[in-house]
Amino acid sequence: MFKNQTLLITGGTGSFGNHFIKKLLDKYQLKKIIIFSRDEMKQFLMQEKFKSHPKFKMLRFFLGDVRDFDRLYLALHEVDYVVHAAALKQVPAAEYNPTEFIQTNIHGAENLIKACLRSSVKKVIALSTDKAVNPINLYGGTKLVSDKLFVSANNYVGKKNISFSV
Repeated sequence: MFKNQTLLITGGTGSFGNHFIKKLLDKYQLKKIIIFSRDEMKQFLMQEKFKSHPKFKMLRFFLGDVRDFDRLYLALHEVDYVVHAAALKQVPAAEYNPTEFIQTNIHGAENLIKACLRSSVKKVIALSTDKAVNPINLYGGTKLVSDKLFVSANNYVGKKNISFSV
């Protein structure tokens, strides 16, 4: 499935990204894995963690934030698949900083969708949460909106060979 393909993971230095990248390196023959995240320290630690892996050279570390459309679009050059794991996730922090969660979880999702529609990406998979099912807090609400944006993005693909999933 992923043979000689390029995959980009937004929020790739998080807990999901660390486990997923290990699986990808161990099981698949990808051309390149791009770890897109805004945390330079986590990128450094991930480089240290995987530097002895035989497939380490396929990893690319791309500093950026999903809030920045231009940087995101640049990172998507010649990418085949995207896994969107970037999100602010702490429920109490969301209640105290709602605009930050809206900027990252909703506007970041919009940026990724627009950038993917303008690129050659074939498939986008966005991670969700159980808190988006029947949201009772802001975090769940932002993830519900994000999920709906990704699903409805399929209405805009036209004749392009791209699909969006959650």
